[in-house]
Amino acid sequence: MAGYFAIYGTELLVKRPKTREARADWLHRFAARAVRGLGIEIGMVGTFPERGAVISNHLSYLDIVVFAALHRCVFVSKAEIQGWPVVGWMTDMSGAVYVSRGHGGSAMKARQGMRATVEAGLPVGFFPEGTTSDGSVLLPFHSGLLAQVMTLRAPVTAAYIGYTLEANNGPNVTVGDDVCYWGDVTLVPHVFRLLGLRGVRAEVRFAERPIAFSSDVLHRKLAAREAREAVLALAEQEESAEVSGS
Repeated sequence: MAGYFAIYGTELLVKRPKTREARADWLHRFAARAVRGLGIEIGMVGTFPERGAVISNHLSYLDIVVFAALHRCVFVSKAEIQGWPVVGWMTDMSGAVYVSRGHGGSAMKARQGMRATVEAGLPVGFFPEGTTSDGSVLLPFHSGLLAQVMTLRAPVTAAYIGYTLEANNGPNVTVGDDVCYWGDVTLVPHVFRLLGLRGVRAEVRFAERPIAFSSDVLHRKLAAREAREAVLALAEQEESAEVSGS
């Protein structure tokens, strides 16, 4: 993994891509190479939308790598990442749109970056739960970023990501603790555990069509509930597929 960071980080230093399209292309190639090198298998049901917003549940930092490996896109990321060594710089160079959690008006400020992404013909991805979880429950959706996308009149497509371990990694290894990153888990030890896992598989489902909201941006709390229901419906499809395949 260090080798991939070195190779693609050097490319950023040399080429310094200027446009959002070029930066999204760099992230796509880096992520696709990384998941292959790590032996992570990705299954996809449906089609990654070519434009608008993609919203999904959030389980791990790995989610962004998986989505980016599937398609060129731009992500809305928490502003704290900008301060991370190396990763912060690479995230910045990938064209990420930043939002500061707990800061009033932050979602509105992110609208400019999301607008530029949509106008560039790229999908913009974000996670309305606002944090990761172990996947046992879909958390309530925050409405801030969703409202800004609706203001742009961009289509919003629901997605759902889930993980399985296809190999035996030991009796105490679980998806909820060793693939998902949540709670008070420390990042660096978790990354090393994840890199040591065998048989990691990600399954991504996309809705057939954008969400048809029943109201407008003035009723953003309702829109957030409807968006959550759309993602939850995909989660239920995933569970049904697992039962029928077992």
